[in-house]
Amino acid sequence: MMNRQEVLDLLYEKYIAPTKCKEDLFIGVEIEIPIINLARHPVDFEVVHDLTRRFKEHFGFYVAVLDENKNASSLVNFMNDDILSYDCSYNNLEFSFGKESDLSTVQNRFTAYYRYCREALEESGHTLTGMGINPFRKYNRLEPIPNGRYRMLFHHLSDYTKYRSRIPMFFHPYPSYGMFSSASQVQLDVRYEDLIETIRAFSLLEPVKALLFSNSVLTEEREEMLCCRDMLWENSTHGINPHNIGMFDNIPGSIEELLEYFASTSIYCTEQDGKYINFEPVNIVEYFGLEEVHGEYYKDGVYHEITFQPIREDLRYLRSFKFVDLTFRGTIEFRSICCQPIPDAMSVAAFHLGLIRQARELNELLEKDTALYTHGYSATELRKLFNLRHWPEFVDQKAVRLLLTAVLTLSWDGLKARGLGEEIYLAPLFARAEKLTNPAIELLTGLEKGVSIESLIESYGRAI
Repeated sequence: MMNRQEVLDLLYEKYIAPTKCKEDLFIGVEIEIPIINLARHPVDFEVVHDLTRRFKEHFGFYVAVLDENKNASSLVNFMNDDILSYDCSYNNLEFSFGKESDLSTVQNRFTAYYRYCREALEESGHTLTGMGINPFRKYNRLEPIPNGRYRMLFHHLSDYTKYRSRIPMFFHPYPSYGMFSSASQVQLDVRYEDLIETIRAFSLLEPVKALLFSNSVLTEEREEMLCCRDMLWENSTHGINPHNIGMFDNIPGSIEELLEYFASTSIYCTEQDGKYINFEPVNIVEYFGLEEVHGEYYKDGVYHEITFQPIREDLRYLRSFKFVDLTFRGTIEFRSICCQPIPDAMSVAAFHLGLIRQARELNELLEKDTALYTHGYSATELRKLFNLRHWPEFVDQKAVRLLLTAVLTLSWDGLKARGLGEEIYLAPLFARAEKLTNPAIELLTGLEKGVSIESLIESYGRAI
């Protein structure tokens, strides 16, 4: 058992201390991409496993993780730390790139990996596309990768029914959403002295990101929502404690307030003695004050009850899913953006990279804004409003266009100052700002004009 101060000290060492030795600026890029069977049948997992084997040999990767059926679910390249893996299920391919200082280096490797995978899949009637929601999700087998981690996660998400009668929140009926939703995430080094200002700036930026990047449409179900990703995370069991997900309603104003925020989050799983265990979410300070915890683990096809004692190592399994998320690596992870059309894949990293060392200027720009922030809405409320297709009446489209362009210009300036030519990756975002559009709007507009979903899949997934 630990007292509150001991837990706060652990949280400080995990999240805050790593930012004190950051001088260089490295980039970590993760891109999840839906796999599609063009015959409108379930994705053939044997085709996926064959792709994994071929990719491994072609690019000289090594098997990092085997599932319980001895199929590789993760490959790694020890030269550059790139990883090919599958997120939640074999319906969702993920490329994670080792940290780099030049975004074009990531782009070149991504292009090579993506082209190879897409061409290999197309030999068997499958493909990849740049959409945040798999448009053929209803045809797929929505089952987790057979291993402890993903089975535990799916079990936790599927348990939402037992909370509905006693927790006053809306739970959506999509516990398998991790198997059909795809994200584009970026991690950037952050310095201790910039930490609070950076969190504030990028928190205020979230409504702008909704306008530029939304690309998660639940076609045929919730087409009024341009970025269903937010709802899928926030209205699941991950959102039982709202401090684990979404935005900061009260943006921390100091390191002490940030540390208190971490102390207000909840833990719901751990791994002890080779068992992945999940349990009802409990505040992290309370958790370490318990003598024992009751949970469940999976073995031989059934779930078994277990009682265990919290240990310090369990802190590794405290995960928040904030849009602006501080990690144990001393990085800020930006995780609110959907997978983008493949030709625009690097726009996400470029956008954040250009702004990361300009937090003060970005704060000044957003605090002076009148297009969004003078109409009585918070950043959280504005993000929700701009995740919808139809804008509220107060919106002045010309003023919004100017704001988007100003933010993008600030990012362009930041990239230009780096002298690496990375500003070219912002070009599609300037075009979106000018037209006040995003990939979700373009998808829905195309469908309304009679463009087939297959044509849109091809367009959004076209190799660079």
